[in-house]
Amino acid sequence: MIVYDLCCQNAACARAANQTGGFRFEGWFSSSDDFLRQQERGLVSCPACGSVDVIKAPMAPAVPKKGNQLPAAAQPTAMAGGKLPPEAVEMLQALAKAQAEALQQSRWVGADFAEQSRAMFYGEREAEVIHGQASLQEARELLEEGVPVMPLPFPVVPPEQAN
Repeated sequence: MIVYDLCCQNAACARAANQTGGFRFEGWFSSSDDFLRQQERGLVSCPACGSVDVIKAPMAPAVPKKGNQLPAAAQPTAMAGGKLPPEAVEMLQALAKAQAEALQQSRWVGADFAEQSRAMFYGEREAEVIHGQASLQEARELLEEGVPVMPLPFPVVPPEQAN
């Protein structure tokens, strides 16, 4: 998954939101190509006004900290109608920390996730903690078979796409 800061170019929308440079919001896409395809088809629209005149906004690069440093506290994302309640921010920070710690003890298997999970479940290979990618259909099939899997609450950047 990739998260882009997007900006609505509709001037009336920016004025209504009282923002200079256009109304800003987040968009999540499976890849940069996915964003471009959706944008070309008019599927990327402003949540405030519905305009499809949306562009990627300038973003600061996400530079990971060294492995021997603790992650900085996550900053809350604004919601329509205001900021997240402090309790929700604390819960999301705790969840993000727990996921980061779990991923350190796990091995990335990418698109082979469903196949390797199934092989471990049926004893065809040694069990270990893994994480990777699975389609919604693959995840459903794994759950129907009783394979113990769960979605991660926050997107994970595949190692080959990390900075």
